Amino acid sequence: QEQYDDEEAKRIQKKIAKNKFDFNDFIGQIQQIKKMGNFQDLMGMIPGMGKALKGVDIDDNAFNQVEAIIRSMTPKERSMPRSLDLSRKKRIARGSGTEIEEVNKLLKQFEDMRKVMQMMNKGGEKGRGRLPMPGMSRGR
Repeated sequence: QEQYDDEEAKRIQKKIAKNKFDFNDFIGQIQQIKKMGNFQDLMGMIPGMGKALKGVDIDDNAFNQVEAIIRSMTPKERSMPRSLDLSRKKRIARGSGTEIEEVNKLLKQFEDMRKVMQMMNKGGEKGRGRLPMPGMSRGR
């Protein structure tokens, strides 16, 4: 199991580096998180998050809507989310029991997440492993 996790992590890292991380990968990651147990307990294990989340109720079903939207996509749409036009988004919303606004919101959040992951990966490739402070150069 642990070797599989290492191999899976390397596969995902390569996809991130090539900017090929897609909804097929994302739903797999959601499944891994769900297998680990109660989401609020998991977040509490992250240093500093326990205090930040004190009194905040995190629904264990928080990923259900995201999963429903992704599962309403065809395999091609999952791998190429930029190909989603208005009619496809409407079909996905109907299939997932959500509104088109929720589909658009997920697509925007996913694209933003991909950009951050790409930037973090580029920082790690250069041995820095972190993003520069806004307004600071990398010293080229």
